[in-house]
Amino acid sequence: MAADRILVGAVAGAFGVRGEVRLKSFCAVPEAIAGYGPLWSPDGARSFTLAGVRPIPGGLAARLSGVATREQAEALRGLTLHADRARLPALPDDEFYHADLIGLTAVDTGGAVLGRVQAIHNHGAGDIIEVQGKGRALLLPFTRAVVPTVDLTAGRIVVDPPEETPGEEGR
Repeated sequence: MAADRILVGAVAGAFGVRGEVRLKSFCAVPEAIAGYGPLWSPDGARSFTLAGVRPIPGGLAARLSGVATREQAEALRGLTLHADRARLPALPDDEFYHADLIGLTAVDTGGAVLGRVQAIHNHGAGDIIEVQGKGRALLLPFTRAVVPTVDLTAGRIVVDPPEETPGEEGR
């Protein structure tokens, strides 16, 4: 995938019988995904425009260009959709695209290297940052208290991990 593209959504399957898809939008305002097109497959081989985007329970329904049947829509299940970075809004200083955080060096408040950011997860209760290093992965809440500094220019984040609760070592 091109480095100038950002993951904005995924096809969750078919919706109805006329070729619409069920979309999961990763945008702060889910319907905003409609304005960032064309959207691209991860390899950049296919592009799609969206039409008829509307909220449905659990996500959005939409028509993708080139998709006319339920079977074609179902065949796209799991396909991630990426937008050109230039089509996305500029973010405030304290917000970041996940793609910009992946690969940053994570250091503690004393400057010791903890590892590299491998992934950002969100299962509904907020972002969790995964730092891989020293033979294990650290999963930390991506909050200002735990990650007080993100310096994209220097390629690093400063983390202040919460203290372990007695008896939780090795869990």
